[in-house]
Amino acid sequence: MNSPEGDGRAGADDEQSASVEDVAGAEAAWLGPKASEDESPRWQRGVRGLSLRAMLPSAITAAALCSGLTGIRFAVMWDWEKAVIAIILAGMLDGIDGRIARLLKAQSRFGAELDSLADSLSFGTAPAIVLFLWSMQDLPRLGWFAALAFAICCALRLARFNARIDVEEQPHKSAGFLTGIPAPVGAGLVMLPIYLWLATGLPIFREPLLVAAWTGVVAVLMISNLATLTWASIRPSYGFRLGAIALAGIFFAALLTEPWWTLVLICVVYLALMPMGMLRYAAVKRRRREAKAAQAVPDAPEGL
Repeated sequence: MNSPEGDGRAGADDEQSASVEDVAGAEAAWLGPKASEDESPRWQRGVRGLSLRAMLPSAITAAALCSGLTGIRFAVMWDWEKAVIAIILAGMLDGIDGRIARLLKAQSRFGAELDSLADSLSFGTAPAIVLFLWSMQDLPRLGWFAALAFAICCALRLARFNARIDVEEQPHKSAGFLTGIPAPVGAGLVMLPIYLWLATGLPIFREPLLVAAWTGVVAVLMISNLATLTWASIRPSYGFRLGAIALAGIFFAALLTEPWWTLVLICVVYLALMPMGMLRYAAVKRRRREAKAAQAVPDAPEGL
């Protein structure tokens, strides 16, 4: 037979556990929808501090942010080669932080938000300032407007991406495509005039009007609704696997010996593949319409 003191203690324990759950729920609400378990309070799980597994992806993201912002420093010093290399290095780091997070099962809402903020600075603000200091400052108004347009469009693209994280129906994503060109790719494409200028030394590629126009085109492509290919969707045939490995080795050697012409080639190939992505997605949309039409047609009644 339970004593009144025992019942009181049990009630107090239940009340305390309920209050802990309420506090945990209130804290989890700040994490946003679909937050991972790694974002739950550490004290609740009896663990002190953060594990290296949870910190590594965010540390790589922070390194990418520092690399992109360092590109601005090199641009202020008129060291254009280092400015470009710093932004490209930021893109390489941005390409592996998400994969490492998935590999280590350390995805978190905090990491996703930090990644978007870092991308906005490294691939929106940094390239815009580099291009303005390199060429468009000779057009103080139009050049600055073009730089602002690029930075703003990059931020808008990332905001659209964050807003759609929890959306169930995403036509492009469900078919294996992206909407518009990604922010790192946009940063790489917008610096195409710098690659050409460093490779050839011709002053035509530094013409402020041409640079401003190209900057505006890339800015529009980032916020467009065009379906673009992902790296996962580009799959060589099985018989071409050895050739693909050989090309990867040759590409790496070319990047070391002729970096600027190699970057120009990458930009040209990506621009050439954009129509392929649009055609593939048009075929996907056509198949979807046919499937919906087939489902909408009622079955014919059986004969008597």
